[in-house]
Amino acid sequence: MGQVSVVTGGGGFVGRHLVTSLLERGDQVRVLDVREPEGLDAEFLKVDITDPAAVREALVGADSVFHNASLVHTKQNREELVRRVNLDGTRHVLEACQANGVGKMVYVSSGSVVYEGHDIENGDESLPYATANLAPYAHTKVQAEKLVLAANGEHDVATTALRPHVIFGPHDTRFLPAVLAHAKAGRLRWQVGLGNWLSDYTYVQNLVDALLGADEALSLESPVAGNAYFITNGEPMPFWGFVRRVLDRLDLPPIRGKIPHQIVYAIAAVKEGIDTLRGGTINAEDGLTRFAIRYMCTHHYFSIERARRDFGYAPRVSIAEGIELTCRHLQATGAV
Repeated sequence: MGQVSVVTGGGGFVGRHLVTSLLERGDQVRVLDVREPEGLDAEFLKVDITDPAAVREALVGADSVFHNASLVHTKQNREELVRRVNLDGTRHVLEACQANGVGKMVYVSSGSVVYEGHDIENGDESLPYATANLAPYAHTKVQAEKLVLAANGEHDVATTALRPHVIFGPHDTRFLPAVLAHAKAGRLRWQVGLGNWLSDYTYVQNLVDALLGADEALSLESPVAGNAYFITNGEPMPFWGFVRRVLDRLDLPPIRGKIPHQIVYAIAAVKEGIDTLRGGTINAEDGLTRFAIRYMCTHHYFSIERARRDFGYAPRVSIAEGIELTCRHLQATGAV
């Protein structure tokens, strides 16, 4: 029998792809999530990672933990809730690994942990952590990654963190669904920003390959232990170039012009302010936040050489192939 692998957030976008690949590898897979996913042939435990006792019990007997669960929220509100899930939840998973003698913990971090709102061109892992709190999601991921890497070796648990950037693929519930919703509603006629800033993208199966590769290489003696790695397709391209490819492939109305990003940023600020006054909505983002506008209008792409060197990461699916596979899935499921 293969190792016992636990996947937190195993019912979500990245999680379900990861669970499928772990099962194909021969692992015994245990999924932790707040909702039971459909169509995954793995053990399921309904666990909220903000509950430390439940997490500790769920990790009994595990050999490796892939901590994937997080709350993506880029508006400047609901910070306490985001902290409870992303930071406190990570602490609970880490402590449960230590208490149960789990040998390995692979943390799914984010490229945003080094993003200060300024250009990053071919950035590598020597970049310092962001100190500005541009969004609760990014800020808590910084703190959580620090926690995970600092704990490497404690109670004989080897830890590592992977930093994907703009993940896309079948079953995506955030990035491309938001783009398509705007396009179908006729709200995607203008490119935000007058420039062409390069961004990295990560096809979901490439990320999963990296997670499995890091897990296989991870031990207390390996160079992977205690380190973080950028994981992308290694094909930086303009954000709006990527969007145009998707719109063209799906025969959706094209973008016809450009609008200065300062105008849209001001609109996003007002929209966020209204949302905050109403209590702050979770999981209802549409790309119109100040953080998202900054992301669209700065260079942010990264080197993947460290991951290549330390555990043999090599993207198997190109951006062009990934867009085609994703669009086929969207069409097959009636999303367009």
